[in-house]
Amino acid sequence: MSEGQRTSVSGKAFDLKLFGRVLAYTQPYRGRFILSIVQTFALSLFSIVRPFIIMYAINDCIRTKDLNMLLIYTLIMIASLFIESFLQYRNAYLTGWLGQTIIKDLRVQLYRHIVSLRAKYFDNTPIGQLVTRTISDIEAISDIFSQGFIIIMGDILTLIVFVVAMFAVNWKLALAVMAVVPLLLLSTYIFKNAVKASFQDVRTQVARLNTFVQEHITGMKIVQIFNREDAEYERFRRINAAHRDANIRSVFSYSVFFPVVEILLSAAIGLVIRVAGRELYNLEVQAGEVTFFLLLSNMFFRPIRMLADRINVLQMGMVASERVFRVLDTREQIEDKGTVAGNMEGNVLFSKVWFAYNDENYVLRDISFRVNKNETIALVGSTGSGKTSVINLLNRFYEYNKGEISIDGINIRDYRIDWLRRHIAVVLQDVFLFSDTIANNVSLCNPDITREQIIAASKAVGAHDFIMNLPGNYDYNVMERGAMLSVGQRQLIAFIRAYVYNPRILVLDEATSSIDTEAELLIQEATRKLTENRTSIVIAHRLATVQRADRIIVMDHGRIVEQGSHQELLKLNGQYRKLFELQFKGERTDAL
Repeated sequence: MSEGQRTSVSGKAFDLKLFGRVLAYTQPYRGRFILSIVQTFALSLFSIVRPFIIMYAINDCIRTKDLNMLLIYTLIMIASLFIESFLQYRNAYLTGWLGQTIIKDLRVQLYRHIVSLRAKYFDNTPIGQLVTRTISDIEAISDIFSQGFIIIMGDILTLIVFVVAMFAVNWKLALAVMAVVPLLLLSTYIFKNAVKASFQDVRTQVARLNTFVQEHITGMKIVQIFNREDAEYERFRRINAAHRDANIRSVFSYSVFFPVVEILLSAAIGLVIRVAGRELYNLEVQAGEVTFFLLLSNMFFRPIRMLADRINVLQMGMVASERVFRVLDTREQIEDKGTVAGNMEGNVLFSKVWFAYNDENYVLRDISFRVNKNETIALVGSTGSGKTSVINLLNRFYEYNKGEISIDGINIRDYRIDWLRRHIAVVLQDVFLFSDTIANNVSLCNPDITREQIIAASKAVGAHDFIMNLPGNYDYNVMERGAMLSVGQRQLIAFIRAYVYNPRILVLDEATSSIDTEAELLIQEATRKLTENRTSIVIAHRLATVQRADRIIVMDHGRIVEQGSHQELLKLNGQYRKLFELQFKGERTDAL
């Protein structure tokens, strides 16, 4: 089911259970929440005061020319204006504060949940969609409090107060005002449904737009390399046009509804004047009462007119909350029931491990090997042979289907995940650096890692000199994804990061496959330093980088086909020798 389809299904009716779940976030702020409701009700009750003052002023003062009493009524009305304005200010501020504070809590909870999800979830979910959930959808939830149900409750109470007051003053004029209310309610219902559908479409188009922009700005280099600017521009234009059309449909509904309300308001005022004229002629009504109804007609139609809009705001907040809670309800976390957090020596054992990313399509088949403490092994094989899947399982980014993986004789599922990952460092081929300083990219803003430790680690892996030549040195901002550094420099930063965290187990995944010869020499020396006195698993296509390994494991189609030292594997005259000859034959050809 598509995102748009799921939205329309969830938005068919007001979900009280979902609404209760949103309200549960007010519990830490119960006092302010109750105060906002009390203030809203007080404002609703107070809204009838001014029309009554004006009515009595006209009947008791203007008609009798009692200027002293008129002054008193004027002062009372000024005081009521100040009180009403203060209540409006307090109510707007408090409901806004409540909405923003609640979405702050919800956004923190959502982000914490997202970072706990397993890698498989991110394989199947567009990042732009998660950005929309975390930013736009949660922002819409704040409107539930600042413009939604609290204000709606106040509007409904205001309408009840107005109706009671009108019938108490003059039932005939009250009936004149109420005569057009059925038409107003019908038009409000039609408007509500039309805007609801268009708003749902707007939210879907916003998610599409965010996803497209995020993915294509991130992958802009690929777009430009393959000369796809015009084609991708055309796709963006169509998505943007769909977003515009969705917004225009909602604007159209508003542009029709509000003139209809004004026509009905004018009809109500006309009926009041028609009935009041006859009543005045027969001396059955006073001028103050007529003024009261003319004022109240405008005030009565305003909350009805706003009610439809606020109900839609409430519904859109509910649609957004349903989307947010769908992410929060996703149970894609790695199960963390481990309790072991003791010293780790680094003896790794894979025993008959089977693993599939999807169902039974196994990418690892009956994998068994051992890496002893402080030993370095290398995994080699063609693309898709399963090398990277091995380290994904070791870190518990994914869970293996069958077999067992243990460290120091303890199943990795018995370790606490945070403890397990604290002792395993991974240096990837595609190094990710944040838009921040070199120091922060190394420490990942860990306050336990000092600047002195960062500098010492940089010197150890041979990166200190190039960092000191940068403007700002360790405070140099590498920009998004390390765009201001070369591939080799980014790789060295990743080595520093791994070194400073001092892991017991080190994994180098394709760490030297995309760099020039000069940088490779630096990284090979850094690799030697980094692998000293720790268990290391090195994955590489370039066989020259793994010849010093204690043992080489050759993988093919998810299976281990050969194991041994470099010389032993060459003598076998098998898969490794074939890979070796193909690679070095290519290098000799290039040299020629």
